[in-house]
Amino acid sequence: MKIKKHILLAGLCAAGITAITSCSKSSFDELYRDPGKISEVSADKQFAGITYSYRELVVPSYWNYFVILRSTANRYVQATGWANENNQLIPGGASTQDRWNTYYAGLAQYREFEKVYTALPEAERTQLRIFYLAAKIFFYDQTQQVVDLHGDIPWSQAGMLSTNGGNYPSSYAKYDTAEEIYKAMLDDLKAISTELNTLPALTSGVSTSFKTQDLINKGDITLWKKYCNSLRLRMLTRVSAASTFTARANQELADIIGNQSTYPLTLTNADNIDISVFNSGSDINARGFRDGLESWNANIAGKVMIDNMVSKADPRLPFIFEPGQGANGAYIGLDQSLTSAEQTALISGTPANPSKIAIYNRSTYSRNEYFPGLLITASEVNYLLAEYYNRTGNNAAAKSAFEQGVKQSIALFPAIRALSKDNTTTAAAQPTDAQINTYISNIGWGTNNIQLIATQKWLHFNVIQPLQSWAEVRRLNYPVFTFRTEVSDIQKTVPTRWNIPATEVNLNGTNYDAVKSKDKLDTKIFWDVN
Repeated sequence: MKIKKHILLAGLCAAGITAITSCSKSSFDELYRDPGKISEVSADKQFAGITYSYRELVVPSYWNYFVILRSTANRYVQATGWANENNQLIPGGASTQDRWNTYYAGLAQYREFEKVYTALPEAERTQLRIFYLAAKIFFYDQTQQVVDLHGDIPWSQAGMLSTNGGNYPSSYAKYDTAEEIYKAMLDDLKAISTELNTLPALTSGVSTSFKTQDLINKGDITLWKKYCNSLRLRMLTRVSAASTFTARANQELADIIGNQSTYPLTLTNADNIDISVFNSGSDINARGFRDGLESWNANIAGKVMIDNMVSKADPRLPFIFEPGQGANGAYIGLDQSLTSAEQTALISGTPANPSKIAIYNRSTYSRNEYFPGLLITASEVNYLLAEYYNRTGNNAAAKSAFEQGVKQSIALFPAIRALSKDNTTTAAAQPTDAQINTYISNIGWGTNNIQLIATQKWLHFNVIQPLQSWAEVRRLNYPVFTFRTEVSDIQKTVPTRWNIPATEVNLNGTNYDAVKSKDKLDTKIFWDVN
């Protein structure tokens, strides 16, 4: 049996106009509903469909890593190395278009969920309220990433074709400003956080259904509370320096951080928010990670990251990277200041003199078919707390949160390696307390603490969450990277945003005209003020 997967027509995606392509997805027959093809639907299965629509943006996939991340975010933060090329800092049209389409496919799925949910009798809506709240949290997480990439986007009126009864002209969506979207999401997430604390106990049937359809937290409402508040923490921190949000961010961050019994956060790896892979043969899998990271010499370690980890005796090093074949166990990263010819020779090596350039550990990463799709981790949350405490003058709390973030990160990578069934590289020994303490001492604390926090975020995100890494590098301006450019290059600096895709410009041109003046690679997102 087959069901269908949405592929949105480029440029019409904001309206929710779709073409359909057939894909074999039999294991999700009972979870996922394409509103264009199946007449019988339920809110709970539609909820699972939202997660399913976005799965390749969360769980490592060939398409996301090779088509989108390889030549954009991974490059901008030097999470990987690459052979320099002309105009290498211009995001490719295919990359931006594909990711745009995928976001709006999920948005159309979310709108259909809203439509189905709001049409239910009031009593049934009350019983299924947890599905509605959880869907919003996950959808807002995906939306924040798109806003951080493009700035203003069609949003509040997007994906309404089905709701509008198939009326195409009325379904082309206006653009909302990035500030408006952030405000709307923060308002709603605050209300959701409060409501989750007073949500009535689920009925037995709803509880069972929620556990089945919830592909993220397996029906654990406490984890949804932590997801909601941790997402608020991330978003509020990101906008905290923007003048229109500073006062609000300061107040709400103080409320969340000062009342963690009311607003619980993800503080340990046991509470990480992710999409786990339970069966690599199912549709939720990381099988495509191998070709996504290893194809076309994409699996190359960058010099800046390797040098940082080596110089500080980072215990994560053998879990995250493996030495080049000709390096005699040494970890050597690719220098981006070299010419393309010099880099290519170093990457390729020869049979007599194999490459010395390190790569991401294949058994931990690319050949680990059980690599989870991480959404919120304890390390990220602790680093956000450290930044807040540092900014508000609580040095002891900042130091404690920072060190907890480091420890949670060090613990995470052996745990991910333990999920792998691949033994291309032998698993390293578990880091000892002595190694961890030495590393923390080597990092230091007390001089330019924001730089230390930003660097640890970057190391932790590496190629796992490069979009979050790129957003934080833009916001905090650390770490600092140098790029080789040519006189003929059109774009000589890392972009501060992506352009709106060409098909959206062509097909939703009237609405696009309102934001056209901002649609430049060097126009900063509103929160990028430093």
